[in-house]
Amino acid sequence: MPIYAFQCAACGHAFDRLQKLSDADPEVCPSCNAPGQVRRQVTAPSFRLAGGGWYETDFKKDGDKKRNLADKGDGGSGSSGSSASSSSNATATS
Repeated sequence: MPIYAFQCAACGHAFDRLQKLSDADPEVCPSCNAPGQVRRQVTAPSFRLAGGGWYETDFKKDGDKKRNLADKGDGGSGSSGSSASSSSNATATS
């Protein structure tokens, strides 16, 4: 269940609440008991996706080749096309 942050517009009291997605937001401030003044705050998520990625480790087939997204071009040429063009450029400049 996610933790939501709320703040009362009347008194400024901020509080967190653990609730289901389907639960209604609180209507009364727990500090000043003002009805209809509680608003949900926008907060950053508290998790971080790090590592090689679930696709690379769990679902990638052995036949799939890694793509280097830093290479420029049409994206589907692979490494053989770029190495051939770089070797011809090196020969022309020598």
